[in-house]
Amino acid sequence: MAMNISADTDAQRKLLQESKVIAVVGYSPDQFRTSYQIANYLKRAGYTVYAVNPTVAEVDGQPSYPSLADVPEPVDIVNVFRRPEYLPGVVDDAIGIGAKAVWAQLGVVHPEAERKAEDACTPIVMNVCIKVAHMRLMR
Repeated sequence: MAMNISADTDAQRKLLQESKVIAVVGYSPDQFRTSYQIANYLKRAGYTVYAVNPTVAEVDGQPSYPSLADVPEPVDIVNVFRRPEYLPGVVDDAIGIGAKAVWAQLGVVHPEAERKAEDACTPIVMNVCIKVAHMRLMR
């Protein structure tokens, strides 16, 4: 089975249906930033959402964790709002905590990250907005 599910809407739907906990890497406390808006959408959709951003202590009164390893419960999806060059490291961290999948936002694509995810049998979505996919697939 291909681990890159960027073009596989059935696999994306199944992942979104079966997931409960999403860690947002690069979650900004700035309400005008895309990461903030999408994280809030995911909360409203019923997911438990954790901020992972070492540069802020909290977002909307909830703690922000310095790394994926600091998130206090198992993570289903690691949603990535970092530049592409950071994706391989985030994939390593996601694999390290046993996350079920990595979902990189629009514009975030990295061949090495894809290879790392595939080597670890960790599904990865790249260059797809999780909010747009959720709105389309979870109606």
